[in-house]
Amino acid sequence: MAPLTDVTVAPIPLERFREVLAAEQWSRLEEAIRRGREVLDGRVVWNVNSTAAGGGVAEMLHSIIGYSRSAGVDARWVVIGGTQPFFALTKRLHNKLHGSPGDGGPLGPAEHEIYEQTLATAAQELAELARPGDVVILHDPQTAGLVAALPPEVHVVWRSHIGRDTPNEHADEAWAFLIDYIRPAAAWIFSRAEYVPPGIDRSRVTIIPPSIDAFSPKNEDLDADAVAAIVATTGLVADGRATAVPAFTRQDGTPGRVDRAADLRGGAPAPAGAPLVTQVSRWDRLKDPMGVLRGFVDHVAPSSDAHLFLAGPAVAAVSDDPEGAEILAEVEAAWRALEPGVRDRVHLAALPMDDAQENAAIVNALQRASTVVVQKSLAEGFGLTVAEAMWKARAVVASAVGGIQDQIQDGVSGVLLRDPADLAEFGGAVSGLLAEPPRATAFGQAARERVRDEFLNARHLVQYAQLLEQLTARDG
Repeated sequence: MAPLTDVTVAPIPLERFREVLAAEQWSRLEEAIRRGREVLDGRVVWNVNSTAAGGGVAEMLHSIIGYSRSAGVDARWVVIGGTQPFFALTKRLHNKLHGSPGDGGPLGPAEHEIYEQTLATAAQELAELARPGDVVILHDPQTAGLVAALPPEVHVVWRSHIGRDTPNEHADEAWAFLIDYIRPAAAWIFSRAEYVPPGIDRSRVTIIPPSIDAFSPKNEDLDADAVAAIVATTGLVADGRATAVPAFTRQDGTPGRVDRAADLRGGAPAPAGAPLVTQVSRWDRLKDPMGVLRGFVDHVAPSSDAHLFLAGPAVAAVSDDPEGAEILAEVEAAWRALEPGVRDRVHLAALPMDDAQENAAIVNALQRASTVVVQKSLAEGFGLTVAEAMWKARAVVASAVGGIQDQIQDGVSGVLLRDPADLAEFGGAVSGLLAEPPRATAFGQAARERVRDEFLNARHLVQYAQLLEQLTARDG
């Protein structure tokens, strides 16, 4: 059974958006806040997902809920638990929705039974918590089975952060499993129009791309001294000259400090001053860490002195992703098989997750220390790590899949790889940016402006406010 666990989120001041938004954007946000406060007075907006840490959805919820609470909205967050068979099943659904067979397992009656039995306790608890007029936003396949548990007086929204641009047999199988669970929802949110499956009333669909928090520990501005101190303290870069405090600012405005080291899986830190090429993601085959490693070794290392970082979370800390440890072990085995000279230029970093905000600060510093950030995904729901790197004015090379192609304007704010499996194309794009620093700088500057205009939480909050006003209008 999967009971619910409350996640405490402190209010985050909305006023900070004045620093980065254009005047028109700020006015639009102020109006959305005013209207949201009116229509949601006396209501609770519940968010439900399967993990409080690890992955873009959890990070986004921390920020969106924090800003909503600051705006005077009673926004809350609960997390469902689950068994190993449940999370193996939902990982299978995740992979299939991306068009991949995943572990190749079935989605038959036995899987429906596992799914429904695991969610039974959470469904009962949620039905008791939500009151008439409340809004419940359920995130991703793990929660779809909760839709029907809620009474009709509650406004239920199911949100999918993942999908596939063009259907295939695997995606069709996953939607066939999920469709009857999600059909009773009052509304559905998808990150891209291409992700909406057949059998859904499109008049009740809203497209809301994900967003990043410019002021979170993962994206806040860090000066060069702080960046150097953090990557040195964590053991990512061997820089004995880094004498500053590895400090960052926590979400609530209080000071934080990075104290924990990364697990380099037996490897050594990168040398100070070396150009860094970095991919930060979960240990997931769809992120293609093996392809990044091979593409760097074969097509980047021979023509540059760059070092590669493949960085992801400490796998034991991500409870809803049972494949992480297996995939990290596969990548580590491939790394150990490299010739010593090139192996010394490839670094596998499992980043500490004991403190989620410390982890975010480490990712922030690593991306800022990098010359090129890559995201060579084979499939992608949206890929917020791309927007995060773009916000830091870094040149990004990423696959033209899923939401990544909505973020990067090819040749203007980064490079899109038309064929994610073409390692020569990948290597050529990375090598070209390493060899042309002015072009990399220009891409980075354009990238930051692109994110400011399209992918900050302010836009997300406005879209949420508009949808919730529409949903609750019929209540009078």
